[in-house]
Amino acid sequence: MLHRFDIKTAPYAFVAPFFVVFAAFSFYPLLYTSWISLHDVELATMDVMEWKGFGNYTELWQDEQFWNALLNTFTIGVISTVPQLLMALGLAHLLNYKLRGSAFFRVAALTPYATSVGAAALVFTMLFERDFGMINWALGHIGIDNVDWEGEKWPAQLAISSIVIWRWTGYNALLYLAAMQAIPRERYEAAAIDGASRWQQFTKVTIPGIRSTIVFTIVLSTIGATQLFGEPLIFGQGPNGISGGVDNQYQTLGLLLYEQGWRNYEMGRAATVAWAMFLLLVLIFVLQRLVRRLSTRTS
Repeated sequence: MLHRFDIKTAPYAFVAPFFVVFAAFSFYPLLYTSWISLHDVELATMDVMEWKGFGNYTELWQDEQFWNALLNTFTIGVISTVPQLLMALGLAHLLNYKLRGSAFFRVAALTPYATSVGAAALVFTMLFERDFGMINWALGHIGIDNVDWEGEKWPAQLAISSIVIWRWTGYNALLYLAAMQAIPRERYEAAAIDGASRWQQFTKVTIPGIRSTIVFTIVLSTIGATQLFGEPLIFGQGPNGISGGVDNQYQTLGLLLYEQGWRNYEMGRAATVAWAMFLLLVLIFVLQRLVRRLSTRTS
């Protein structure tokens, strides 16, 4: 009897710690944040709540700053994600060949990912400094005047995107490399016998073989772009970092959430922004699944 009880309950006991931690640190905060988003709450008096219903959501829908932050999040995400994944794919393709010191190159590719976001953002902030930065110094040698990387919208977003690209390209490249090495070598041999060039082998064998990994990195990069916070905050060098510049020219949804909650002390509005980010990710995931189903049906 004890043996039967042990067999039936032991699996639940083994998985219980995960569900307890998930419920305490993920599920409960999710529900509590949704509850706060329906109230008018200030940071100093969290125990005092005034019911607003969906008032915070309607105000957020009409808030130009929210739409500006959403647009900035989208543009920075595109500028940073597309080149990042293309560069990672090319780097992984090179590392997939037998090279001397391949282990060194793989570790070197992962080094930016292991670097603190604060250290990376500070270094790039100095590189993109308007008057004494190395980037403007190099541009000056080819006749381009100093660019105000922090004060103008598109230069600021390009600078922030470069930080993201530098940090995550190597990480994604190693994911692609692991997927490439799982492709049977017989496929490449058969393609070579059929007269396929290296480029044709890459497009007809490698890309289809790692398609699931590519989709995974796209989803992962989309989530990271939606939650982008540390890079623009440190790039702003002070109070301007929270507001995303003087004119909110690079304020992301993450910065807007922080500004509403910890600068304006409006926790209800901050919770509403958090739920807007969550719903945006759900929408992107649903669209991705629909596109994937349509592509599989047509193929």
